Parts: sequence; C-alpha cells; structure tokens
Amino acid sequence: MSKLTIGFFAIALPLSAAAQVESYTIDPTHTVPYFDVDHLGFATIRGRFDRATGKFTIDRSAKTGTLEIAVKTAELNTGDMDRGSRPRTRDEHMRGPDFFNVAEFPAMTFKSTKINFSGDNPVSVEGNLMLLGVTKPLTLTLERWKCGPDMRTQGKRFQCGGNATGSFKRSEFGMKYGLPTAIGDEVKLWMSFYGFRD
Repeated sequence: MSKLTIGFFAIALPLSAAAQVESYTIDPTHTVPYFDVDHLGFATIRGRFDRATGKFTIDRSAKTGTLEIAVKTAELNTGDMDRGSRPRTRDEHMRGPDFFNVAEFPAMTFKSTKINFSGDNPVSVEGNLMLLGVTKPLTLTLERWKCGPDMRTQGKRFQCGGNATGSFKRSEFGMKYGLPTAIGDEVKLWMSFYGFRD
C-alpha cells in the first residue's frame, strides 16, 4: 500500500467519525413544555409555556449527544387570563415575584450533561435546569423518540421528535410561595418536541 493511500485513510477515518454527529434545530411551534402542580390537595393545576427554542445533536455510533433548550417564562399560560373583578389573574400572579419573576428572570434553560441510549436511540437526558438564577440537576425521560423524513415537505427535510418527562422541587430554586399546603412543591414536566436536521 502506497504512502499516499495510507495518508488518505489517516485523513478519512476521523472525518468519517465526525460525520456521524447530526445537528438539529428545535422547531418552536411544535416544542411545547407543559407543567402540573398540586393545588390545595384537591386538584392539579396544569399550564404550559407556549414555545421553546434550542438545539440538539446525536451521534448514534458513539452513543452521545447534546441538548440545549431555552424557554421564555413570560409565555406561561394556565388558561386564566380574564381578571374579572380580581386584581390579577393566576397567570399574572405566576409571572410575578412569587413564582417565575419574569421581569428579572425572563428565561429558564436546560443544558444536557449526558445522553443515555438503549440501542441506537436515546432514552433519557441528564442535565442542569437553570430557573430563577439557580441551577440544579434534572433528568428528562424520553417517552417517545422517532426520526424520519418530514412528509410535509415531501421528505426534503429530516426530523426527530417525541415526548419527554421530568420533575423537580420548586423550593430548591427559591420558589416557595404557597408551601407547604396550598401549592405543591413537586412540579411535573411533560414536553412535546420536534427538531429539524441542519
């Protein structure tokens, strides 16, 4: 084998490995984080953040990946938007200092530290949630994961999507209003997501 051939393979092998990493941009119109929390021990209050943005990568050969998501907290929506005779709606209260304090902290973010795989597919994402200026570990479990051509574009673009769940204690981020009896501490998360390959 010639030196030229050996040199070509030496260059091609790392390039081939790098080519296994796929990058995706999250589709904000189909990526919606929902949350629910206990209310007075009688019922569950649910809400959502209307959109999320971010990026993720996946390398099925190396069983690695990354995920970064940003959520605008001012886009919180629990369905209570009409004040009536009240001084504020529930949504306005939750955007204020007692809860998400959107004026001072307009975004919460999640950044992965590890992606766990089963076979070729990711099954959970370990990372850090930053909320109200505090960063704590959070694991998202992937309930669904699927990749394939986007038929809305006649297969011209490739997408991955699914559903993810997780939970955290809001008191750990300094959100203590209503504890311990009026409003639950545990916040459960559920998110639908789509990403289009760059």
